[in-house]
Amino acid sequence: METFQVHILAADHTFYEGPCVSLTIPTSDGEQGILAHHSSMIAAVRPGTLRYQVPGEEPRLAAVSPGMVKVEDNDVLVLVDSAERPEEIDVVRAQREIEEAREALLQKRSRQEHQIAQATMARALNRLRVKNMGIGR
Repeated sequence: METFQVHILAADHTFYEGPCVSLTIPTSDGEQGILAHHSSMIAAVRPGTLRYQVPGEEPRLAAVSPGMVKVEDNDVLVLVDSAERPEEIDVVRAQREIEEAREALLQKRSRQEHQIAQATMARALNRLRVKNMGIGR
């Protein structure tokens, strides 16, 4: 299978750089699949599950937060606030974040605080979903 270079960069670390057979990324327009020689594009990444396959290996998963993806000349750049492998996700922390966000949503707060609480809850729920998808791999 043909490959392309992928660079998955989180705000605080390089998540993965190297050859890739396929990449599926959650974008504002839905899931976007990328293979070798994909046409050039730029898209917003939304919180969700990123899937990528390294040559000769099973597909891998990651929980990603908002960011952007750029495809150009068989090279893919993914920039996100955070990217976590299922085994790196702390279930207790994610559940605590969900409870704190629920409490914040129940309180009468500003629109901005409400949106922050919603985003926090969405990220934590996504992390738990990816953690559960990664069990048994």
